Amino acid sequence: MNLNHMLSYKILGNSLSDWGAALLITLFGFSLLVLARKITGRYVSKLDGEKRRDVTGMLITLLGKTYLPLFLIIFCAIGFRTLHVSRRVLPWLSAMAVAAMIVQTTVWALALVDLAADRYREKALPTDSARISSLRAISFAVKLLILIVAILLLLDNIPGVKITTLVASLGIGGVAVALAVQNILSDLFASFSIMFDRPFVIGDFIIVDDYMGTIEHIGLKTTRIRSLSGEQLVFSNNDLLKSRIRNYKRMSERRVVFTIGVLYQTPIDKLREIPVWIKNIIVTQGLTRFDRAHFRSFGDYSLIFETVYYVLDPDYNRYMDIQQAINLAICEKFESEGIKFAFPTRTIHIPPVSKE
Repeated sequence: MNLNHMLSYKILGNSLSDWGAALLITLFGFSLLVLARKITGRYVSKLDGEKRRDVTGMLITLLGKTYLPLFLIIFCAIGFRTLHVSRRVLPWLSAMAVAAMIVQTTVWALALVDLAADRYREKALPTDSARISSLRAISFAVKLLILIVAILLLLDNIPGVKITTLVASLGIGGVAVALAVQNILSDLFASFSIMFDRPFVIGDFIIVDDYMGTIEHIGLKTTRIRSLSGEQLVFSNNDLLKSRIRNYKRMSERRVVFTIGVLYQTPIDKLREIPVWIKNIIVTQGLTRFDRAHFRSFGDYSLIFETVYYVLDPDYNRYMDIQQAINLAICEKFESEGIKFAFPTRTIHIPPVSKE
């Protein structure tokens, strides 16, 4: 039996030469993949954390997530397509190859989500540990969505299987579940909004309606605030975002307005000097910027002066220390100048009784 006769010998309707060509195609493609994976694996092990996060590093890392058995199935399907196979077998070969590619693509997509989450965690969350929980929730939701899509594609890839009814059922069930847990979902999406928009972070002092305190925890459903009196206030994230929030932690400076009242009997020359005295007192304080001081109005029992200045530090204790120093200096100056502060008084005039 010569070589040509041996090569023309048929097995399952294909000659040995056809089987050999299919095997060569499979082994050639698979060998190239193994070689590329081995080379890049050595390269990835030498990369530091910063280089691994760039585009090239991410692509090489994804190549390291390549599973050889899946690509062996793909290359086998490619090789077998050069053979004459039954019409019943060919759809299953294509389905196996597509399924292997779907699984491999899913693995790559999940790895990309992990890489993106790690990169965001390292760069954007060094001082905000509370947002890690929200980041984990987002990562989990994206992975779950990827897995659901992958499963549906795998089912749709099986010959003879139609997923139209299944998708319709999932849609109806999803609407029912969404209606049942809409409050939880609204708080969950509000948590995502807090994470990305960052109206406040842990440590910020905020006022919400009549409540005030320092942010202690930002969760997936609730945000917890430690009030000034010591108790913990718990707000749902959705209700919190619907409220008007005043964030004092992000205040760069504090505007201060105060008034004082002096007696009507104060001499006019002293009244002209009072704004100048107040200005000099404020300017001599540290971390202040004077705005104005005026004789504002005539009160019921006093002449009212209004003063406006800025404290160049948002700290409330620092503001109170400065205001106390200003008040003491004003009292000392008025005492030395003989100016009296006004207080509520009432004078009753009784007309004399005429004698007849």
